[in-house]
Amino acid sequence: MSASACLTLAGISFLIWFRDRKAWAYVFFSLLAIGAAAFAWCELRMMRAETPAEFATVLKWGHVAVWVIVVSLIGFVRIYLNAGRPWLAWTVCGLRTLALVLNFLVGQNLNYLEIASIRHVSLLGETVHVAKGVPNRWMLVGQAALVFLLIFVADATVTAWRRGDRHRARAVGGSAVFFMLFSCFQAVFVLWGIVEVPIVASISVMGLVVAMGYELGNDTIRASLLSRQLQESEAGLREIEERMRLVVESVDFGIWIRDLARNDVWATEKWRRLFGFNETEKLEFDLIVQRLHPDDRDAFRSIVERAAAGDGSYETEYRILLPSGETRWISSHGRVEFGGDRKPILLRAVSHEITARKEADLEAQNLRREIAHAGRVSLMGQLASALAHEINQPLGAILRNAEAAELFLQDPSPDLDEVRAILADIRKDDERAGNVIGRMRGLLKRQELDKRPVNVGELVGEVVALVRSDAAVRHVRLDVAVGDNLPHLPGDLVALQQVLLNLIVNGMDAIDETNQGDRRVSVTAALDGTNTVEIAVSDSGPGIPADKLAFIFDPFFTTKANGMGMGLPISRNIIEAHHGRLWAENNKDGGASFRFTLPVAEEGVRK
Repeated sequence: MSASACLTLAGISFLIWFRDRKAWAYVFFSLLAIGAAAFAWCELRMMRAETPAEFATVLKWGHVAVWVIVVSLIGFVRIYLNAGRPWLAWTVCGLRTLALVLNFLVGQNLNYLEIASIRHVSLLGETVHVAKGVPNRWMLVGQAALVFLLIFVADATVTAWRRGDRHRARAVGGSAVFFMLFSCFQAVFVLWGIVEVPIVASISVMGLVVAMGYELGNDTIRASLLSRQLQESEAGLREIEERMRLVVESVDFGIWIRDLARNDVWATEKWRRLFGFNETEKLEFDLIVQRLHPDDRDAFRSIVERAAAGDGSYETEYRILLPSGETRWISSHGRVEFGGDRKPILLRAVSHEITARKEADLEAQNLRREIAHAGRVSLMGQLASALAHEINQPLGAILRNAEAAELFLQDPSPDLDEVRAILADIRKDDERAGNVIGRMRGLLKRQELDKRPVNVGELVGEVVALVRSDAAVRHVRLDVAVGDNLPHLPGDLVALQQVLLNLIVNGMDAIDETNQGDRRVSVTAALDGTNTVEIAVSDSGPGIPADKLAFIFDPFFTTKANGMGMGLPISRNIIEAHHGRLWAENNKDGGASFRFTLPVAEEGVRK
């Protein structure tokens, strides 16, 4: 029964090792179980031996099984417990091998020089045979090997226990020491003739095999459970990957990952198509950067480097040039992963095409410029009569001065000093008319923002000069208060003039809606804080109805009977393009105020 059980366990363990060639503990256990089965068979044969010679022969071959048991037990303990002193292991193997050699060279076997007779004893109600003979002193070598084996196993058990692997130390090491002590004492008492009972060491070895097999079985069960859990996890991961792939494809995203240590780049199929790479083409970071527009390459490298040196995340937009010559706009968001020493090790990023959005933004910008141009033309149309009056004044003065000069020159001795004074007046009036026409042409031009340092006094003064004639016709007083030594503003002079002109004309339009005696528009400019200038246009009109105050900057919303509803939205867009803010409020004493703030140029910031 012991032999059958051991062979069964040996076959199972061998099959496990055959499936997993790295599981060497199962190999040594299988050899141990085979050795135990062989020794059990030898014990049974000795119990049934009819002659001393037969008993001696079976016992001689039994030492081969013992050698297999000892060597395989050492290998199992070393691998399974990952402990045990190597010199002890080699000492045990050397002594046991020496004992096996002496077993075939000295006497009838290692234990007896000569077996004189066979005696019959009773065991469990059955008659069995035991040997009676002269003990072989060389069996001390084999017994010394058993003593060192006990020391080796005990040392490995203590090491595993101290390491924290107490379950294995108790189950394998403890059971090995217990059963080995039992079998050793039983074999010594029998072989030295102290007791007359058959050798039954296989029973204790069987106990050792069962204990070790139980632990290996638990490991196999745990491995099976882990394998099942791993399969379930892999299935879950595959499901998550499929869902992520579906999400990524549905939102038209491409993903790429760069291993910074090895400079390897992996990318999804969508990303490769987006950047014009085929499925088999090897990706490198420098090759990817070469696909970027030349004007965007340095900026992209700089953004990635700042992310690696900072919090690890970045977001940017850039253009790529495909081999076909097509240009695409790409939006990219990435994150850098750092190692334990804060060294960047991985870069993950998602990219998607925004060419359509960029083209739509460009069209919207062009449309805003067209609308702004139309607004300027419309505004200038409203000022046409006043501007014509302002231009007619210097033209009329020029005409009168020219007629006077002609009369002076008809005199035989003309007063040249007077003629020079007349010519100076003509030049002055001409410059005045030219300035008026220049301001009109600037406002009527359709162009991009040209940001340059703007003097606030000149900005306000030129616009006020442009509308002063119209204000006089409407009987509106213009009050101007510009702070001294205001810093320059980085901006487009013509665009800012358009905003201020629109606000002043709106104020005069609001005053036209009331018949009150105080008809006044105030323009003020002052420093707001340390790095912002506030310009305000206030009127004495009826104010803005409270229910309409929140909508006056909406496109096509107007409170005028003939208004387009585009002046204020355009003005707000212009101010926001200058990184400023435009808002409206009603005055406590009546009327309304429109205010906008603009950041000053860095060199003009006051400390």
